[in-house]
Order: sequence, then structure tokens, then C-alpha cells
Amino acid sequence: MENTVYNPAKGRLESIRLIFASENTAWFEDKPTSDGIYSITDVAGDLLIRESGYSTPLLIQELTRSSINYNHRRARELISQHQ
Repeated sequence: MENTVYNPAKGRLESIRLIFASENTAWFEDKPTSDGIYSITDVAGDLLIRESGYSTPLLIQELTRSSINYNHRRARELISQHQ
């Protein structure tokens, strides 16, 4: 599936192809304390963070779900750092 994401390392929007599956994605939509994080996904050695709603997903290079301990609060911090 083609997705438009914001890549802060490049400072622009880009299109990437990816499939969201349990092997590469952790979902938080059912957690009341998710801080608005919908999911985090591993994408070829990078981390894609999607918020609830219609905001553009954020692609952070050289991080993975395991490197942030699958933690939605850490994902929220990364979004705050790149806004």
C-alpha cells in the first residue's frame, strides 16, 4: 500500500510502500492512555509513527519499535521533537 509520510531527515513528504501487519506493527488504538498514538511500524530499519486522526505519519530514520521498547509515550516524545 502506498503511504505519504513526513521524513524530518529529508525535510519533506515522501511516498513509501508498506504493509501494516502484526509482524511489523504495534497498535495502540484500544489503549486509553495511548497519548493519541495509533500505531508504530518498522519500515526497512526506520520507524513510522501514526497518530489518531488525519495527521501525516512521521518516519524517523534509524529507529525501530524495539529501540523505543514498543512504548507509545516514547513515540509521542519523538513526534514532539520533530514538530
